[in-house]
Amino acid sequence: MVGAAAINSSLGPSMTGTTSQSTKVATPRIKVELIDDGKPRCSWATGRSADLLYRRYHDEEWGVPLHEDRRLFEFIVLEGAQAGLSWRTVLGKRDAYRLAFHDFDIAKVAAMSDAHLEELLLDPGLIRNRLKIFSARNNARAALKLIEEFGSLDAWLWSHVEGEPLLNHWASHQEVPATSGISDALSKALHQRGFRFVGSTIMYAFMQATGMINDHLTTCFCHPRNQKETPRA
Repeated sequence: MVGAAAINSSLGPSMTGTTSQSTKVATPRIKVELIDDGKPRCSWATGRSADLLYRRYHDEEWGVPLHEDRRLFEFIVLEGAQAGLSWRTVLGKRDAYRLAFHDFDIAKVAAMSDAHLEELLLDPGLIRNRLKIFSARNNARAALKLIEEFGSLDAWLWSHVEGEPLLNHWASHQEVPATSGISDALSKALHQRGFRFVGSTIMYAFMQATGMINDHLTTCFCHPRNQKETPRA
């Protein structure tokens, strides 16, 4: 999440690797000093809080329209896991989440057993909150019902912005909202369909991350007005 109300400059815990199904080995994260490449960026992607992973996320992912169901589901899970934490923490754990949750294959996550989810609570590579861990399976099952009804998660989610990214023109980070009428409506609709950890603030961040809303500052090189072509996923 990189919303206005939740920028946290603290860097997250280390990413972990998995040597076996039951043994996890923590790998220390080495911060690589960034070289100033002269490109103007959103304020949250610059300064002392930014490292190479954060910068790449800003430059290559944040605000880029995303339409693959698996990746959309990934962001539903990750944004929910981020609640109360820094987004940098979640980015540092994304590989561990992909490993733990079958690279976010929705059907496979929906079929995960209680025992498997309990085992994940022992994985230091994840955010070990029981409600968040179990919500991934719950949300996968809700997503499958939605896909059965509408054909894809992509079609249903993007219908909330009429299939096209909403482009904003913020001059400073202080102008960027934490929620909107659309995120309120999307959150309500998801809750009605049984999803968890999908509050309005979380869903606004989700829409930013998946390009449903483009909140790059007008001074940022990623803002479409500063590019010849709008990036597409």
